[in-house]
Amino acid sequence: MARVLVVTVAHPPGDARILHREIAALCEHGHHVTYAAPFEAFGCIPPREPRTKNVPRSEGNLLRRIPAVLAAFRLVLRERAKQDVILVHDPELLPALAAARLPSRWPRPVAVWDVHEDVPAQVAMLPLPGALRWAVAGLIHGTELVAEHAFELLLAETAYQGRFRRRHPVVPNSVRLRPGGPWPAEDQPRVIYIGSLTWARGAQELIEIAAALPGVTVELIGNAKADVEDAIRAAAARLPNLHYRGFVPNDLALARLPGALAGLSLLHDEPNYQHSQPTKVMEYMAHAVPSITTPNAASRELVESTDSGLVVAFGDVGAVIESIRCLDADRGERERLAANAYSAAAAHDWNRDGHEFVELLEQWADRARKSSRSP
Repeated sequence: MARVLVVTVAHPPGDARILHREIAALCEHGHHVTYAAPFEAFGCIPPREPRTKNVPRSEGNLLRRIPAVLAAFRLVLRERAKQDVILVHDPELLPALAAARLPSRWPRPVAVWDVHEDVPAQVAMLPLPGALRWAVAGLIHGTELVAEHAFELLLAETAYQGRFRRRHPVVPNSVRLRPGGPWPAEDQPRVIYIGSLTWARGAQELIEIAAALPGVTVELIGNAKADVEDAIRAAAARLPNLHYRGFVPNDLALARLPGALAGLSLLHDEPNYQHSQPTKVMEYMAHAVPSITTPNAASRELVESTDSGLVVAFGDVGAVIESIRCLDADRGERERLAANAYSAAAAHDWNRDGHEFVELLEQWADRARKSSRSP
């Protein structure tokens, strides 16, 4: 069995891809995992399994991120002799990943970067002067090109391949089909959003929807930036139908999906979202919930090709409100879309993709062991 150190300093410890997909798959296959994440910073109690290490959280500007990066660097130096694979999930951890490959009297572990964010595109969304914004994005892209020669890379989306010169394996954010569905919508109409809450992900629209539909429960689950959270909490204080849960562990959050009238995915028309894999929509589908989504290319294609929801224009809150009213008034149509969603979700099965992910790490670890034994 392989020994795997998984590290994040930026993501919540309960991140769906890191903990509930990849680490769960590794543990299910009998591998020994050590999980280093900012448990204390996020107010999370570490799980009993796997073995855990607390690290500082990386957030804010570059200077504020340095302590977390240094802590991860030191952790990797301490742990590398005990591990077969070191898997990191944040671009700021590339220096720590390089530490894993420094010369040593022990066999060096396989160094893997799991790329599940388009950081250059995220930088392009920041409120920086144009020239500086593109210069920073270019610098990050250059770092990515160096990294692909130094480490093994996993890509969360096929679209990310265009950022690199070499071909890298894709481990998609597929979903586990919840058994027992499909489920009918609850009598009291409830729409739900699960995921990070930002203005660019439709936080303002979600508040406006709750204000316009006092008879519909609007349930929001996920982390929010400070300014966004303040606005949502203020809205929830005056709107009894707006329920803000904050961060909820992934398995408990997904358990809230069955019975919802619809799942909302209201991304703005931003470069970072143009071709993003619609994980949120797939999660709704796997729990037999129709989606109401803005027309990002991948989301539109998935929803329209499976006839599993409704597509509305960017920023068109009125169209979202009307879609919710239509689904509530025509429960038969809602159940038809839900059944289509549940049936189509089987094509995006993490049980299959997770097995392939584990096999890939096993192959890399075996190759590294054989290389270390070679004269």
